[in-house]
Amino acid sequence: MRRIELLAPARTAEIGKEAFRHGADAVYIGAGRFSARSAAGNPIPDIEDLARYGHQFGACTIVAFNTILRDEELPEAERLTWQLYEAGVDALIVQDLGLLGLHLPPIPLHASTQTDNRTPEKVRLLSRLGFKRVVLARELSLDEIRAIHEAVPDTELECFVHGALCVCISGQCYLSAALTGRSANRGECAQPCRLPMDLLDDKGNAVVRQKHLLSLRDMNRSQYLQQLMEAGVTSLKIEGRLKDLNYVKNVVAYYRRQIDDILGKDGVRNRFGRVSEGRSVYTFTPNVSKSFNRGFTSYGIDGKREVMWNHESPKSMGELIGTVKEVGRDWFSLQLLPEITPLNNGDGLVANQTIGFRVNFYDPVREKIFPFEGVKICQLLRKGMPVHRNLDYAFEQTLEKKSAERRIPLCLFFKASPNQLELKVQVKDSVVEGSEATVTLAGTFEIAQKPQDENIRKQLSKLGDTVYEADQLEEQGGEWFVPSSMLGQLRRDAIAALDQKRAAAYEKKRRSFVPPAYKGSAMELDAAGILPSDFKANVMNRSARDIFSRLGIADVEPAFELQRKREGVVMQTRYCLKQAFGFCAKYPLPEGKKKELSTLFSGNACQLKIGTEKFLIKFGCKNSCISEIITIFAPEK
Repeated sequence: MRRIELLAPARTAEIGKEAFRHGADAVYIGAGRFSARSAAGNPIPDIEDLARYGHQFGACTIVAFNTILRDEELPEAERLTWQLYEAGVDALIVQDLGLLGLHLPPIPLHASTQTDNRTPEKVRLLSRLGFKRVVLARELSLDEIRAIHEAVPDTELECFVHGALCVCISGQCYLSAALTGRSANRGECAQPCRLPMDLLDDKGNAVVRQKHLLSLRDMNRSQYLQQLMEAGVTSLKIEGRLKDLNYVKNVVAYYRRQIDDILGKDGVRNRFGRVSEGRSVYTFTPNVSKSFNRGFTSYGIDGKREVMWNHESPKSMGELIGTVKEVGRDWFSLQLLPEITPLNNGDGLVANQTIGFRVNFYDPVREKIFPFEGVKICQLLRKGMPVHRNLDYAFEQTLEKKSAERRIPLCLFFKASPNQLELKVQVKDSVVEGSEATVTLAGTFEIAQKPQDENIRKQLSKLGDTVYEADQLEEQGGEWFVPSSMLGQLRRDAIAALDQKRAAAYEKKRRSFVPPAYKGSAMELDAAGILPSDFKANVMNRSARDIFSRLGIADVEPAFELQRKREGVVMQTRYCLKQAFGFCAKYPLPEGKKKELSTLFSGNACQLKIGTEKFLIKFGCKNSCISEIITIFAPEK
């Protein structure tokens, strides 16, 4: 049986705890430094608290340690890895191969998607270097993932299934560094791909003005979860370490339900199972359309090229709720889609993807919506315009409160005799070691004058202040009178013993990990053709240079951030502007070509203008046409 992990993001430890409560098997979080989301750092004590909380369920806490490092940062990075290990962290997500040359604790390493993991050869190399898990590139199809798993079946594969998309192949984006000096590989991406920009012809004339030409929709692969499992994926990952609490609650709960439904199917339950324990119960119905999203895309997971972009806005679209039916002076009405929950005062709406406003008052009797600045907004609305709700006020209010409880089902076996009480507690269908404990309590007990069964069950089932719930209770000796206080003491002792055994077993398992020999056979492998030798190798420190040298790449070029190159490839992507405007012969759009752009796309090059800077685009139509790589060159200074 292969265990499937639902991996959730956490900006803070408190958000991480809610992710666990709402069903996550693992949480990834950033420490104070060296995280690809520098704005989402957390102190060691908070991470330790989060790890301890998750371990109750057999769930993991993983720290994103995925930036490239300067020479002077190596000693601090080494110290931090040990601090995280002692804090109970279960794994580190790593980009910089230079870390392999340091004295690291015996902690599993996961190769970040920032290491550009697209081929079986690359994943095999990382596995031989000692990485327990590889986080796959977002742009891979099911067939490509399956080929990697078949080539390296013993290596865990992690795959993004939901959240924001980087338009560039991960780890290979230097656009932010070229424009602002803020490096994505250092956790400081300025997200220039979300900005409005112009598309220029070869003469420098703007043929498309101020559109968000590189802004992608958000990923949603909820319909492909079973296919991903079958293809070899172990960990299903939600993006969002900058997202707020309500987003994490809703999206994690949604995917927990989806995964559990799959794991319960005939023909599936005997091949795949859960990683951690505990059943989550929600006070709401999860719906990912109600949380921040720019519209959804499966991002070519099935090998097809769908509409994956949103040129109109990089902001949240939310859920499509209907179209404008009628427009008055300061009000309008909607033709609502079926099964849309009622509107509320305070809802946020977006008409035609660009007209955003809040509902000031909704009259359900007359079905009229009165926006804030009603006259101004209604002047912009037209009959038939699509309307999305990007803020469901009632839904958000529900999430602001306690919205989930996660409990581990217990089987309790109680036995009473004239001189002793015994209680055995056992986790039902446990996947964690040490999930059984037995305690006794001495005393002198007399025959009861009335049946004790109901009180025994009542007292032993009082587990509300723990992570457990009584799923089954068997008893012997109900004829003996046992004070409620003694039953309570017996229950508390049993739970304490169970917690202690589970914690000790989990810690023993965590510390029993023996890392592979990083300097073993992989170091004898010629990695030429697998690892790049130019600046895209992202080599910033002496330790990384030494690793590359031992892998047969002696003259690796320094990282882009060290060179501030005047010219070079600063972005590669499978998203294609030719297709987006209908000029791809292999993947034509249903609505056809925009004829006014025919001259622009008749050649193989055009330009983007972002702010005052210009970038050349070269289309990859002849580069196997599978990846449709676009290379964008940095401006001359």
